[in-house]
Amino acid sequence: MDHTKSFYGVLVNTLIANVTTSFLWFALTFWVYLETRSVLATAIIGGTYMLLVAVVGVPFGTWVDRWRKKQVMVLATAVTAIAYAAAFAFFLVVPTSELLVIGSFAFWTFVLLILLGAIVESARGIALSTCVTLLVPEERRPNMNGLVGMVSGFGFAITSVFSGLAVGQLGMLWTMAIAVALTVVSLLHLLTVSIPEPQIVHAEGAPKAVDFAGAYRAVVAVPGLVGLVLFATFNNLLGGVFMALLDPYGLTLVSVEVWGILWGVLSFGFMIGAGWVAKAGLGAKPLRALLLANLVMWTIGIGFTIRENIWLTSVGLLAYMALIPVAEAAEQTVLQKVVPYEKQGRVFGLAQSVEVAAAPITAFLIGPIAEFWLIPYADSGAGRQSLDWLLGQGQARGIALVFVLAGVVGLVLTLGAFLTRSYRVLAQRYGEPSADATLAQQLAEPDPAVEP
Repeated sequence: MDHTKSFYGVLVNTLIANVTTSFLWFALTFWVYLETRSVLATAIIGGTYMLLVAVVGVPFGTWVDRWRKKQVMVLATAVTAIAYAAAFAFFLVVPTSELLVIGSFAFWTFVLLILLGAIVESARGIALSTCVTLLVPEERRPNMNGLVGMVSGFGFAITSVFSGLAVGQLGMLWTMAIAVALTVVSLLHLLTVSIPEPQIVHAEGAPKAVDFAGAYRAVVAVPGLVGLVLFATFNNLLGGVFMALLDPYGLTLVSVEVWGILWGVLSFGFMIGAGWVAKAGLGAKPLRALLLANLVMWTIGIGFTIRENIWLTSVGLLAYMALIPVAEAAEQTVLQKVVPYEKQGRVFGLAQSVEVAAAPITAFLIGPIAEFWLIPYADSGAGRQSLDWLLGQGQARGIALVFVLAGVVGLVLTLGAFLTRSYRVLAQRYGEPSADATLAQQLAEPDPAVEP
């Protein structure tokens, strides 16, 4: 069962879809912050996005297990196109001054329409993870997971540059028009992509429309898997700090155009790390690779803002982003090996829900804490005196202090993970025969009744 060429077609469309979704999402964050200069506003937007992604994880995962993977991708892309078009129309008829009243009906309507288009993209992400299992032989999956990371990084680089330039030079109106057009192109291209799937595999019958119980049973059935999910959850809890405060920090140092271009350049870090995985794989112990990558990432998180210097921040972010695809590919490879294919949609969905749910908590908390306490304290005479030895001087020392604290906690957490029973058990489980050993036989059998 080797349909790697088909998988390449899926990857090309994923690139187009990622560019489309990220372009408008980045632009929205940049635009709102520049118009309001409110860290709280960016925290609300980022936190809401992560919260909604967490809520839809299991429903989307069940959807992936019940339907053919191409059907999932086509419908998800169509919903994104409709949502972005509706947001564009709303922007045309509602005055900008009303859209920028944080918490108003107009603000939430506009933000939620864009968020809806972005959130549905997570269904495509879950489907893509199962497509690796469906289309690629087991020994090549780490490399393909690396290619997935490379595509994501390349899309991130493109959108980072052009979102900042679009907002800064063209304004939000033309930015939204471009996003709608790209979404339509993505949908039309997807209709030409082939994803061979002779039948939908249901070893225990088709799951319910929203199968929380089945997802939970699938996770706990694999020894040590709960520990992996919890580790990723705590990582995302700390990652919410970066989600809420990184753009405000960068936009304090440079203009939106420079920040967007800088993100585009630094995003090549994704491609460096993903390219390394695509070429060399992850070795015989991907779980160990996951924890080692996290150790280095949190060490970087402690140091990349200890001085208010755009070069220090840039070098730290480049190294940090080079390690993200290594960690993500390692986690995906472990799940694809130890979880049966017919349950992978629900497991990926549940993992997404539990892991991502942590980040909004931090984002919602850290935004107000930073804006109303840490930033004013760091700007005060007493704060400057107490922080100078650690963080130097500058306008964003309060944000830098939060990054340092988050990095220390993450480092301790990762070191502790090496000592857990879950790590030992899951590493041993990975070395056993694959959970989808009969997948090729199941897919070769005729499908008497295909669900819609």
